[in-house]
Amino acid sequence: MLNTQVLTSSGTWSTAASDADFWKLLTETLLPSYVNSCRWFAGKARQQTGFAIQTVHTLPLVDGDVAYMVILEASYVDGIPENYLLPLAFITDSWGSQLADIPEKGRIGELTLDGRKGLLIDGIYDERFRRALFDGLFTNQVLPQTTGQLTFKRGRGLEEGDEQLRSRVLPVDSSNSAMTFGDKYFLKLYRKLFGETNPEVDMIAFLTDESNFAHIPAFGGSIIWQQPTSADITLGMMQRMVPNDKDSWMQTGDYLNDFLFSVPQRMFAIREDVFEKVELLGRRTGEMHCALFKPARDGVPANPDFAPETFTSDYREFLIKRFEDLLERRYSLLIDNYTKLDPQAQRLAWVFMEAKEMIDTFIADFRHRDIGSLRIRIHGDYHLGQVLATEDDFVIIDFEGEPESSITDRKIKHSPLKDVAGMIRSYHYAVSAKLFNSVETDNLHPDHLQRVSDRWFYLIRDTFMNAYLDVFGNPHPLFKDNSEINFLLLIYLLEKAVYELGYEISYRPSWVKIPLKGIIDVVREIEKIRLSDGTTAPGIPMLQTGLLR
Repeated sequence: MLNTQVLTSSGTWSTAASDADFWKLLTETLLPSYVNSCRWFAGKARQQTGFAIQTVHTLPLVDGDVAYMVILEASYVDGIPENYLLPLAFITDSWGSQLADIPEKGRIGELTLDGRKGLLIDGIYDERFRRALFDGLFTNQVLPQTTGQLTFKRGRGLEEGDEQLRSRVLPVDSSNSAMTFGDKYFLKLYRKLFGETNPEVDMIAFLTDESNFAHIPAFGGSIIWQQPTSADITLGMMQRMVPNDKDSWMQTGDYLNDFLFSVPQRMFAIREDVFEKVELLGRRTGEMHCALFKPARDGVPANPDFAPETFTSDYREFLIKRFEDLLERRYSLLIDNYTKLDPQAQRLAWVFMEAKEMIDTFIADFRHRDIGSLRIRIHGDYHLGQVLATEDDFVIIDFEGEPESSITDRKIKHSPLKDVAGMIRSYHYAVSAKLFNSVETDNLHPDHLQRVSDRWFYLIRDTFMNAYLDVFGNPHPLFKDNSEINFLLLIYLLEKAVYELGYEISYRPSWVKIPLKGIIDVVREIEKIRLSDGTTAPGIPMLQTGLLR
């Protein structure tokens, strides 16, 4: 809702960049209530101590006016401050009927500057601002600022002849802001800023400019704030738009509808084209990882940000510490919420907790086992919702990485099997959510639904994995051998399922059985490894599967 307070200043809009009093007044009056109403502001639930604007970037507009891209610092009682990008534009009555096109969520408040009345708005709703961003990318502009410079880097995906495309703001509220140009290009402005380049820009630029992987939205360019004494900060990225009907989560849900209708009839039916789609996605996933595998060749050094690395002791300790902390918190959550779970979930939870020593031994094995496979940059948050289904293929999107991880952690190199684990867990969620939450299966016993969903999932999982591994051939430097592939995949599957468990306990208790079943599946495989290796220890009990009956 528009703040009814009218802010008055003797300065002008065109000279406001250097007016520290104006920005201080703005952060004390109009901005707090406005920012707290925005979907992209992540600090709503935290106790705030105030806002500050210390960096103001000036962006010249086509009509001689200016817009500003300010860096807004939000401070809190606890924790470090956060920085957000806030584009600002000032419009007056000269806009006439166009004023009505500014949505309520884009109106910050009324200003009177040097006797000139107008409306302060989020700059993305000013067509002139959007045009300035597009022109900057198209022409590789560099705009010197008081602190550093704004650098517009054009990518190969931006085509000649597209200079005059019309633009619009997408109405979807999210953690970033999205604009389209001619329904051909998609420009994302990152709202919450981090002290280094965004991993999504790094990944898309690398895949577009240094590989032949075509199944991503082509990189159109990036907007970077280059600072004189600090790391570059990514403010935005342009990509080609992808015509699509739905993402792969929705497409898989459609396929599962056919399967769902057959289950109450005691029939097991999967259409052949489902397997074909799963195989295709497995191949595309493998091709993405091959494109990201760029070692030094023929005397040409590898890009250090993307050069493959071994499983160093530092990496192992990083992964083990993160997993052990996660595991401890999940055990505590399960104990605290055990009585709230349904009987099936309680049985699974009990088996999981009884397997703690076996899991600890498995993690200890990871610390010391010789591993000859390699690590590379990966997607990092790979699941069915990150894949768009086109008419006859797939396009992979959203390379920002795990939302809850720091930017530095998102750039850590992992085995590509971490992405594979994410997709496998996504398929498990798709079938479990469909079968356990549909009216068609209300009258079926949960144990029967579990067996049916397991059959579907195992078939789809194996189809995906076989198609994925076929892309690499054998041997391949990324994977030492099949035994190591299985071992590493279990590491990442276990981590992913344990991570999922926390969300479900806190927000969807009826879904807790889904990650718990994923954990039990992994522990079963761990037990097989122990038996085949002859490494069973007398002090560590075997998996208590009898509790599931």
